[in-house]
Amino acid sequence: MEQTSNELMILPEVKAYELPQSSGKAFIEANTTQCSLAEIQNDHIIPVFIKDNEPLISHSDFIETTMQIVEELYRGEMILQPNIRVSHPIKGRVPDAKNKPANELLDGEKTLYYERMAFVIEIPSVFDDVDGNALTLSVGGVKSFNQDNLYNKKGSDEHFKVFIGFKNSVCTNLCVWTDGFKSDIKITSIGELRALIKELIKQYNKEFHMFNLRALLQHSLSEHQFAVLIGKLRMYQHLPRHKQIEIPALALGDTQIGMVVKDYYKDQSFCKGDDGNINLLRLYNLLTGANKSSYIESYLERSVNAYHFTERLKNALMNQTDCWFLN
Repeated sequence: MEQTSNELMILPEVKAYELPQSSGKAFIEANTTQCSLAEIQNDHIIPVFIKDNEPLISHSDFIETTMQIVEELYRGEMILQPNIRVSHPIKGRVPDAKNKPANELLDGEKTLYYERMAFVIEIPSVFDDVDGNALTLSVGGVKSFNQDNLYNKKGSDEHFKVFIGFKNSVCTNLCVWTDGFKSDIKITSIGELRALIKELIKQYNKEFHMFNLRALLQHSLSEHQFAVLIGKLRMYQHLPRHKQIEIPALALGDTQIGMVVKDYYKDQSFCKGDDGNINLLRLYNLLTGANKSSYIESYLERSVNAYHFTERLKNALMNQTDCWFLN
């Protein structure tokens, strides 16, 4: 059957693209480090609620539950092992080693868990192409124990973030929007978490997401418009508070905006054209690329924000309406 431009390709054997064989490339950088699921399962302790010493849902429980749901809903597809990034280590030691100098501690005398964790599970046999970039379906989440009240007891709310979207195989940028993201899941059991993850994946409309990404190709900023945009982004933080409230902003900092400017000239995949123009899909990828330097706790929200900010630029160009960032 002939495939239309808006259909998502789902193939059991992929030969058209050189798809990734492993998920080892960093989708987020900042202060994170790579970690394997086996290490989390075998070497990391699990924090508990202080009032009753009952364990919280662990990082490994979260990852394994998501993996089981992905394998169930995408049975027969190629599913890669999770790519896991962790930050903010919480270190300890066993009582017998309480008086030892830190440099003399043996491995068995140390305890460790990471306060914050993000992971991505790629499904490279479910993919599509946008402007020559292979985008692979990806599911993942974020867990930050600092959002939980550890001074309570089991049955208190535990907080999670879950997403489904696409990962750009060229640059490992994640493409996430509101319909594929639950930003503040509050649950008290692993069963509740499982149900919410499954609900999110089932209701996600990947074809509509791809349609909207392709629509960004139809609109471009001139070099002058890009310069105005960058200037306004830097001006925004100094606007009076009441003005800021009226104008939806891009949630990237000055350093990240500087990265966007550098990549506008130098990025091999998403830089400007010879005429200085840059289409909005390339701009969006510059924004998601800069977002990789965000911390785990704000990474997904900023990813969604980058998409909707680019959408607002598209709507302003398409409808020829005023946009403070372009005027």
